[in-house]
Amino acid sequence: MAALPVYRWRLAPAGMATRRQLRAMGLRPGGQDVAAQLERPRRRRGPLVAYLYRIDRAKAVRPMTPARMAALAKAMTARRTCPECRTDAGYCIPRSLGMCVPCSDSLTAAA
Repeated sequence: MAALPVYRWRLAPAGMATRRQLRAMGLRPGGQDVAAQLERPRRRRGPLVAYLYRIDRAKAVRPMTPARMAALAKAMTARRTCPECRTDAGYCIPRSLGMCVPCSDSLTAAA
């Protein structure tokens, strides 16, 4: 396997972009392999790494279908519903708590 070219932070060549940059352009990698690697040095830890893809090989983002939109809405509703009191909390339930904040507070106050 050939090694990937490595570029320093903000010195990537034109024609390459990260996943987020592609998404901002309305594109996706589309199955292509990583073309290069971008590294941002840090003082006490290893460098931050971002993978670069070729823009000319990127494909357009698939459009949101009504079925996908309904599935996404159902999943988000499930994330907002408290399993203890079965109400919509209005926010995504923290995984660390496993329930809405009022339910969690009532459990800790009772203990």
